[in-house]
Amino acid sequence: MMHINKFYKSTVLLLTCSIVFLLGCNKSNPDTPNDTKTLIMAHAMHLEHPVSKAMAFMDERVEEISDGKLKIEMYPNQQLGSERELLELVQIGTVAMTKISGAALGKIVPEVTIFSLPYLFRSEAHLHAVQKSEIGAEILEKGAAYGLKGLTYYDAGFRSFYTVDNPIRTPSDLQGMKIRVQESQMAIQTMQALGASPTPLSYGELYTALQSGVVDGAENNPPSFHTARHYE
Repeated sequence: MMHINKFYKSTVLLLTCSIVFLLGCNKSNPDTPNDTKTLIMAHAMHLEHPVSKAMAFMDERVEEISDGKLKIEMYPNQQLGSERELLELVQIGTVAMTKISGAALGKIVPEVTIFSLPYLFRSEAHLHAVQKSEIGAEILEKGAAYGLKGLTYYDAGFRSFYTVDNPIRTPSDLQGMKIRVQESQMAIQTMQALGASPTPLSYGELYTALQSGVVDGAENNPPSFHTARHYE
C-alpha cells in the first residue's frame, strides 16, 4: 500500500510552479496559408496532467484569438528531450516554447530557486499574489540574460511525500529513507535537513524505482502522483 502524506503544508516549490519560456521561433507549414505561423511547444508532462491540459487550452485560445493565423504544435512526454535539453532547444531557437520545472531552470536562472524554499508561503493565495506581483514579474524577466523570455507560472499543487511501505507523519519518520528528488541542490539539501537520504532521479525513472525498491518514496504534487500512476 502506498502512503501519502502532505508534509509541505505551506511549501510551494517552483518544481510545481512551472514557467513557460518563449523564444521567437516558428515553423512554416506548406498546408497552411503563408500568413499562418506555427510555434513548437515541447514539454515533459503526461497528456492527462492538469498543466498539460492547461497548455492544450492555451493552444485553442491562441488559434481562436489570432483567427487561425497562429497555432501551437505540442510535443508532450519528453518527445523532443528532457527538460534540460528542451531549455537548450529554446535557447537556440529550434523550439519556440517549453514548460520547465524549477529544478532544471534553477541551474540557468538561479533566482527561481527562491520558490523552492520550504514553508516560504503561507497559503496558495499568498503564492499566487507573489507570482502576480512585481517580484513575480521580475523573476520571469531574469531569463532574458540567457536567451529566455518568461511568460507565466503554472501551479500543479503543493508537494507531498508518498512511500511504498511506511507513512510519514513527522520528520523523524524520514530518517534513513531513500526519497527520490529532482536534480536540484535545494531539493537535496531539504531532504538532508529532514533526515532523509535524497536520491536524484529523473521523473521518468521514478515508477520503476518505486517498484524495484531503488527508492522508498518520493515527494511530488498530487496530479503528478496520479497521472504517472505512482499509486500502483
